[in-house]
Amino acid sequence: MSAQYAWSERFPARHPVTEGSDRLAVSPLGDLYSPATDAEVRELEERLGMELPPSYRQFLLFANGWGSDDDCCLLRVMEVGWLRDVDPPVAESWSAPKPENSWSVPDELYFMYGQEQDSIHYRGEYVPDTLLAGYWDDGVALLNPHVRTAEGEWEAWYLAPWLAGAKRYRSFWDLAMDELRLRYPR
Repeated sequence: MSAQYAWSERFPARHPVTEGSDRLAVSPLGDLYSPATDAEVRELEERLGMELPPSYRQFLLFANGWGSDDDCCLLRVMEVGWLRDVDPPVAESWSAPKPENSWSVPDELYFMYGQEQDSIHYRGEYVPDTLLAGYWDDGVALLNPHVRTAEGEWEAWYLAPWLAGAKRYRSFWDLAMDELRLRYPR
């Protein structure tokens, strides 16, 4: 596993919640499920028709899901899928162009990350093709295969009704680390 995505450093304690359970407890970061097998991850990639981004793939091999409620829940391998298939109402509501917004966001506004980013500058046309990875608060964690790094990472989004658009990250790792910083400051 790449040191770049050192999930075990972020989630150090790993023991079953109850005897015989497949859920591992991690305190104070929440519940993790036992790792997905390589075969389960390959089956997901076959179902999707493409390879997963490295940080997300490594996360699934570390923990097949995170969280026990809708407050912060990363889905298990068998629950992950394209947003248009798994949660069509969310895909439709966020991908329909609105008169006041243009989905044709120029690259110089779109490819801005961090504090300089304005969440309104996302490309709604990408929404149906995103991979639903989880639900956080009243929003969704998505992976966007339309924007990839040279290393194979996909852009990651947090999309919520209270945002004017999507908070975008360069990778799943960046999204997860931001969520951890917000929920569990060190």
